[in-house]
Amino acid sequence: MDDSMKMCSENVNFFYGRQQALKEINLNILPNKVTAIIGPSGCGKSTFIRLLNRMNELVPHTTLTGRIYLDGQDILMPCVDPVEIRRRVGMVFQKPNPFPKNIFENISYGLEVNSIRNKRFIEERVVESLKKAALWDEVKDRLYDSALNLSGGQQQRLCIARCLAVKPEVLLFDEPCASLDPISTRKVEELILELKKDYTIAIVTHNMQQAARVSDYTGFFLLGELIEFDKTEKIFKAPEDHRTEDYITGRFG
Repeated sequence: MDDSMKMCSENVNFFYGRQQALKEINLNILPNKVTAIIGPSGCGKSTFIRLLNRMNELVPHTTLTGRIYLDGQDILMPCVDPVEIRRRVGMVFQKPNPFPKNIFENISYGLEVNSIRNKRFIEERVVESLKKAALWDEVKDRLYDSALNLSGGQQQRLCIARCLAVKPEVLLFDEPCASLDPISTRKVEELILELKKDYTIAIVTHNMQQAARVSDYTGFFLLGELIEFDKTEKIFKAPEDHRTEDYITGRFG
């Protein structure tokens, strides 16, 4: 394991029942960089990033072998609290999923679950999180309106703010713009580029242009294998494996 990595996987295999979804995945995620995971549907992209905060162990009849490290600690060890891992490694999903609460309560919920009761502290953290998610100016006068009344793009940034409120170190994005319009997509991409100053980010995307725009490193998955991993510019301009080139140029996928 390379100590310079924020997270890394070593020889990770994952099974849904008897079906193997991931095969010997070795991938490094550098601090304060954006790592894109690309590949056709069903290749294991989302499965992989959900392993990074132990979400997949909530799925019955699954098996995981190998190791996953966060700051040098194997997060799969029995002594490691998965709830704490999910606080440190936050997840933003494909479809915005705000709680049926007002905007303020959506952000404060995670703090209250973690037994934080100081109202002033909570208020300051809510404002800070909304500002970091580039949403504050749009909602500052309607904090007690239902979050469900926000647009799709606003809801997605609200979910990012909710994630930021508990002070994660790593942010995982699973196709965060798949259900958004082009303007909202651009805002989320701009936000990702801003957030990498303070966070380590991994993003699953089907959008090749998006991967090229926002990521520093890219991994190409195919049929559960990591075919190639390198700096994004090299992956897109001079890939070493012909399968990577075929996918990027649209010959399949």
